[in-house]
Amino acid sequence: MTVASPLIPQGTKGDRFTSFDVDAFEVPSGREEDWRFTPLKRLAGLHKGIEATGKTAITVGGTADGVTAQTVDRADARLGEAAKPADKVAAAAYTGFTEALVVEFAKDTQAAEPVMVTIDGPGEGQVAYGHIQIRAEQFAEGTVVLDYRGSGAYGENVEFVIADGARLNVVAVHDWADDAVHVTAHHAKVGRDAVLRHMVVTLGGDLVRVSPTVNYADRGGDAECLGLYFSDAGQHHEHRLFMDHSTPNCRSNVVYKGALQGKDAHAVWIGDVLIRVAAEATETFELNRNLLLTDGARADSVPNLEIETGEITGAGHASATGRFDDEQLFYLQARGIPAEQARRLVVRGFFNELLHKIPVSAVRERLEAAIEAELEAVGT
Repeated sequence: MTVASPLIPQGTKGDRFTSFDVDAFEVPSGREEDWRFTPLKRLAGLHKGIEATGKTAITVGGTADGVTAQTVDRADARLGEAAKPADKVAAAAYTGFTEALVVEFAKDTQAAEPVMVTIDGPGEGQVAYGHIQIRAEQFAEGTVVLDYRGSGAYGENVEFVIADGARLNVVAVHDWADDAVHVTAHHAKVGRDAVLRHMVVTLGGDLVRVSPTVNYADRGGDAECLGLYFSDAGQHHEHRLFMDHSTPNCRSNVVYKGALQGKDAHAVWIGDVLIRVAAEATETFELNRNLLLTDGARADSVPNLEIETGEITGAGHASATGRFDDEQLFYLQARGIPAEQARRLVVRGFFNELLHKIPVSAVRERLEAAIEAELEAVGT
């Protein structure tokens, strides 16, 4: 049996080891590049492949003609189509689930209403594993909201299989209770001329680590990955993206923004983009910005761009972390706006671009209210 070792260097991100077998991965020590920012002691044993002690409760609403949601067992041949797990937690989640949820938009379906999937954690002190697959068949269009809430530790894989000419919008909202630990890997397989609009919103939880990976199955794929996070005192929010361009004429755009406040609030953003030799005419850009609202907060931001061919349309990345813009604050205060209100206006403007891209108005309004509540705690 091959075992993934942190001592074997990778030539590129594309050389990373993948397997459905949890025993094929060593238990991370924290020295590995993929785990060096993650506080392993706070993972509730998920990184060790601990057995499940509880279950999540999943409810689905909003299905209509051409849209199905079914619970399937492990033998369903569709599961695992998007990609193999690339770390021990993802492999443990794949090994540990007993039932999976499959949401499918049938061929040519144009779903007007979003499918709402609510995932309630296993409960305080409990551990659970899960698997969700979202399928958009040829020329289908649809929106799915994944709404995470409750307590406990949860390891998970989520697959997005977007067939040729299909368009899928996804919004994943992590609004966990204060004790929750959530480690999830998102695997996207984007077909010919298919479109993925993927957004992650992380507000709650003690520790949340989200790892989206996008693979292009054929030419013309278009993926936009957006993220918004608000980290409070003691929270650890980690987002690790990998955009794997292996076919020609594909596009990716990544924009993640976060605000942090309070002692030991910690956000980690890793953005990996690989443009392989065959991926001519690729167009890609990634951006991460962090706004530190108080002392004691920390943001780590690492954009990585690997290019193996010179025949590309364009590629770039940018990252910035800082405090309030003094000029913006001065401008607002000079017009009679109190300092506290001015600070809130700056934060609202910081997030406004992303909030307006949420395609479901009810979700957008809920998140706007949640951010307003967070801002109530921002001191002057």
